[in-house]
Amino acid sequence: MSSSPVSRSGRFGSGPAAEVAAFSESISFDWRLWRHDIRGSIAHATMLREIGILSAAELKAIKAGLDEIGREIESGTFAWKMELEDVHMNIEAELTRRVPAGARLHTARSRNDQVAVDIRLWLRDEIDTLAADVRGLQKALVGLGARHPEVIIPGYTHLQRAQPVWFAHHLLAYVEMLDRDLGRLLDARERANVCPLGSGAIAGSTLPLDRERVATLLGFVDAKGRPRVTQNSMDGVSDRDFLIEFAAASALLAVHLSRLAEDVILWVSTEFGFIRIADAYTTGSSLMPQKKNPDVAELTRGKTGRVVGNLMSLLTLLKGLPMTYNRDLQEDKERVFDTADTVRACVRLMGAMLDNTRAIPESCAAAAADPLLLATDLADYLVRKGMPFRQAHHVVGSVVALAEKWGKPLNQLTLAEYQGVDRTFEPDVMDVFDLKKAMQRRAITGAPGTAQVKAQLKRWQRLLAKA
Repeated sequence: MSSSPVSRSGRFGSGPAAEVAAFSESISFDWRLWRHDIRGSIAHATMLREIGILSAAELKAIKAGLDEIGREIESGTFAWKMELEDVHMNIEAELTRRVPAGARLHTARSRNDQVAVDIRLWLRDEIDTLAADVRGLQKALVGLGARHPEVIIPGYTHLQRAQPVWFAHHLLAYVEMLDRDLGRLLDARERANVCPLGSGAIAGSTLPLDRERVATLLGFVDAKGRPRVTQNSMDGVSDRDFLIEFAAASALLAVHLSRLAEDVILWVSTEFGFIRIADAYTTGSSLMPQKKNPDVAELTRGKTGRVVGNLMSLLTLLKGLPMTYNRDLQEDKERVFDTADTVRACVRLMGAMLDNTRAIPESCAAAAADPLLLATDLADYLVRKGMPFRQAHHVVGSVVALAEKWGKPLNQLTLAEYQGVDRTFEPDVMDVFDLKKAMQRRAITGAPGTAQVKAQLKRWQRLLAKA
């Protein structure tokens, strides 16, 4: 606590030691809540006027003073004071210095419910911005796929070539992941969208506060415009579940970004050579002049660790706290702020990088031409001839072994060699290795069939155009 008259009560004979003040301050990071603090204060003052605590003149003076302080903060001329500890006391103390009525603003309000409402207001804004950025990354992925509709690449399991897929189909897998991430973020926003103001320090107030009015003024309303307020004052000031939900949704988003980054890092390597990233989104080496490194993707992969770590910090922070508010909760903000800043930066930079990336069709085609990618199609061919799949799997394994023995690709074995393994093979076996036809045969929902991928690209283009 600070030694200022607005934050120290008559209970204390002196202010805290300097090292305690430095240890306990939060203004160095919670200053970024200033917009939300001012907004919450104006809503609270408006309600106090409506229930007769403030006069019309006092409300007008408080609003004008807060607006002036907001303009100074926006312009960078406001002087934050560490001895006032946090964003709430800095703004209130300055308001009280300028406007005598400012001393009445804290009526029926504690910093406990004040910070709870501020962080909810902040989180709603952050989720709205992040949601738009996630949509932007989805558009970048769909755009990259749409720019290369004829490119086929190997799909991988265990990082070994498995089966052929359209390049766009691979990219659309991440679009689906991101859509789930978006759903989780919006779900977290729904639970954050409840107003705790009026909970006081722990037990509400004996004054006739109109909590629903404040909630409406601050936009804490449901789909029908009905106010949403917390129903238990103790839970209202101590609940941080909504922050953990956001951190968890962000951690999973970061994991998905890391997986995408890993694919990009592999694809851009000389060994794969599937894509080329524009120079503006790569860096060179201080020693090796030939290097062109995918630093955006690598940093995105690396920053995932801090986002996951922030989630663990928040969970650990809350696990042993008794009801209700404890000063430990001050530690939530840096972790949540860092999560929000990190995932937004990663989402935006990955989207910009993909907008400036192109496939290298020749390299992709050379990799996709590997006939081993169609070994499962060869087993399906035998199934269509009436053979049980387990037997077909064994037969094709024998064909692959024969091809390896003779050093020949599967599509260069003769019909006699095929029939030497099993008489079920007929002259049409070579049709299996027509890659375009093989892609067309993947006609079921969700498969990387030619028609299916085109339809999915159009579906996502249509959905994202509305976002």
